Amino acid sequence: MNQNNYYSPVEVTSMYAAAGADKTKKPAIVLILLGILAGAIIALGSAATNTAIYGIADTWTARTICGLLFPFGLGMIVMTGTELFTGNSLITISVLDRRCSVMGMLRNWVIVYLANFVGSLLVAAGCAFFGQMNYSGGQLAVFTMKLAAGKCALPFQNALVLGFFCNLLVCLGVILAMSGKDNASRILGAFLPVCYFVICGFEHCVANMYYIPAGLLAKTVPAYAQLAAEMGVDLSALTWGNFVVKNLVPVTIGNILGGAALGAVLWFCYRPKKAA
Repeated sequence: MNQNNYYSPVEVTSMYAAAGADKTKKPAIVLILLGILAGAIIALGSAATNTAIYGIADTWTARTICGLLFPFGLGMIVMTGTELFTGNSLITISVLDRRCSVMGMLRNWVIVYLANFVGSLLVAAGCAFFGQMNYSGGQLAVFTMKLAAGKCALPFQNALVLGFFCNLLVCLGVILAMSGKDNASRILGAFLPVCYFVICGFEHCVANMYYIPAGLLAKTVPAYAQLAAEMGVDLSALTWGNFVVKNLVPVTIGNILGGAALGAVLWFCYRPKKAA
């Protein structure tokens, strides 16, 4: 290893090739527990951003505040070693370097994806049913439902492309975090790319596992639904079917393509065997 205070791209690629292979070998129960925790961390960050901006009308101000708050979730995931589906798209590096099999990668992805979903749903249910959205007489709940409805109305191709850009940045955050040799450097490395994606409004499947179910569950609370109707908020697009078909599926595909593309480029340019 070099003597700088950071790891070079060649070193980081080699490190991830080994780390990604290890991820495919973890017991299912470990992946489930770490996946649930990661999903909850992202969901809590999503709940925090909604709470911070629900009363702000200016889009620039709202997106900037979200961009400053939300990225700390990835920093927490990096520091705790939990399992996040979007970051694990980089396991393609391990597959290309023949450190693990495609089936091993897919096993990790499926287990972690479902576990992230469980963690996100638990937080969404807690916020919707136990009063967290009562701010300003339920205005936070209305904002949550309106945001979720907007995500459910995205055209398929828009959701896919926005998902691609999102995970390109998230995985860059993972790589930059791995390049740091101290905690501050790792957190800052994770912070900046995620800040970009949030400000730009790109689509992250795990974050949407909170944003949209939180709105769907809030819609089942009579007081919140009545308030939304009184305010003339159109919630017709906010259905479980639209959540899955119009958002979760295309965003997930885009996220996989974005992360896998970055992993392939890094492996091709810096692959460990070539460096050796």
